[in-house]
Amino acid sequence: METPQKQNLSVGRNIKIGFFHLGSGMADVIIGGFWNRIMVSDLGYAATPVSLLSSLRYFLAPLGIWAGRISDRRPVAGYRRMFWIWLGRAMMVLSTLGLGMATAQLQAGGGAAGMAGHDGFQWLIIAVSLLLFSLGGAISGSTFLALIYDRAPEKLRGRAVGIVWTFLLIGFAVGGFGFGRLLPEHKDGQGVIFTPESLQMVFVVGAAVMGLLWFFSVVGEERRVKAGTVFENHGPQEYSTSVIADLKLVFNLRPMRYFFWFLVLSMMFAFSQDMILEPFGGDVFKMDASITTRFTAYWASMAILANIVFLFLSRRFKSLTNTTMSYIGVSFLVGGFAAFTIAAFGEVRPLVTIGLVLLGIGLGIWNVGTTGLMMDMSPEGRAGTFLGFWTLLVTFARGGGTSAGGIVRDLGLNFTGSAATAYGICFLLGMLGLVASMVMLRQANIKAYKAEQVKLDAATALVGAMD
Repeated sequence: METPQKQNLSVGRNIKIGFFHLGSGMADVIIGGFWNRIMVSDLGYAATPVSLLSSLRYFLAPLGIWAGRISDRRPVAGYRRMFWIWLGRAMMVLSTLGLGMATAQLQAGGGAAGMAGHDGFQWLIIAVSLLLFSLGGAISGSTFLALIYDRAPEKLRGRAVGIVWTFLLIGFAVGGFGFGRLLPEHKDGQGVIFTPESLQMVFVVGAAVMGLLWFFSVVGEERRVKAGTVFENHGPQEYSTSVIADLKLVFNLRPMRYFFWFLVLSMMFAFSQDMILEPFGGDVFKMDASITTRFTAYWASMAILANIVFLFLSRRFKSLTNTTMSYIGVSFLVGGFAAFTIAAFGEVRPLVTIGLVLLGIGLGIWNVGTTGLMMDMSPEGRAGTFLGFWTLLVTFARGGGTSAGGIVRDLGLNFTGSAATAYGICFLLGMLGLVASMVMLRQANIKAYKAEQVKLDAATALVGAMD
């Protein structure tokens, strides 16, 4: 048995590793923003299949636990984490190229109107590409976080994760501006159009840039070990209860139960705009793809600013607790969705910009507060189990919200025949869901949870004995 060696992580090395998530943010933009906008608004396909395929990366997230569990114990080709990171990111690069090729073929055939009944092969390539993209993201994402855990001493992990998260937001901003600028357009009598060749080039350049960032960020960051080495972790012993027993405790303890619903509702409704925001700009206000692709850059820039400011303020003002920041963040999100709702129903274009600013500020503050609450709501000695559970929960909730946004948009369009009304309904439901999450948060009292810590330990022992 061997115990993984803890290493010091300098700021320079931390920034180098952070470039990994610069590429991850760009990958999220090219799939969740750019490709989605092209398929729905420009090629005329329904949002439901597009959003379902795009959200595969959320629903396949549990595979990350499997890869992480293997990487904890046994190295592959002499590496614990690097094998899974290389494999997963290579799958993402190749699938991005396949996705670009198939989408360009659909564009060449005239989209939904021009290729009705003759685009099955391209859709098969798209489905396989997004499946591989999602699998690659799942197995490499969790092992990348494990690599950070290995590289950073405990006292530096907060700083390490903070820098990496900031690079993720920067990736959203860079991807939003970059992919929009990479798509050259020209005007004809029909309006602004782009060619299949220029569309495919965006995916080729995107895949190349992301691949280089991923390679540069992690190369040399893990020491190779002898093949067949088995690692043994000597951390705090966790309770030997099953996942079912843990879930029973989540729902039996009142503060934890309400926190569960806060996470589900806030994550689901906050990201219900994920697949429809850019098509909203195209369908309702006839904005060009080069403009709507920058939506992510606008809100991500504000999220970066809010994230940095509130991380600083939370260190200086003890009253700015994780719960308080979560309230503030969700309040800004409610304001953003309200702006989008009015913009849709009233077709008021300037409110879109206001909504993007409020959305970004809200997401930045909400992330700081909610991540802290996830740690606060993880019992001592079982943090790994509960943090894994909370992470899976928010992943599934985000995937559900992403898919639901596209489905509600299509249902609204079919019933009303108005794009503005359909999008207005989506944003209105999102706003109401976020308000409901604030009600749940009010009941997720941290002090009450801490007071029940002894009860939790007793209940855990009892459940473990019964199981």
